[in-house]
Amino acid sequence: MSEAQQWICESCGFIYDPEEGDPDGGVPGGTPFEEIPDDWFCPVCGARKKDFSIYEG
Repeated sequence: MSEAQQWICESCGFIYDPEEGDPDGGVPGGTPFEEIPDDWFCPVCGARKKDFSIYEG
């Protein structure tokens, strides 16, 4: 199980896992959510970074 803090998109439920990153979105694995550029968006629904919250799963 991942020890890195995961974040969930409030719009579609996509979970951002820092260990995986979002390679297609230009975010390499190992990138904490806080270090993702502010213009990054959800790869599933296009929601903005501010539409994510900490995932307590």
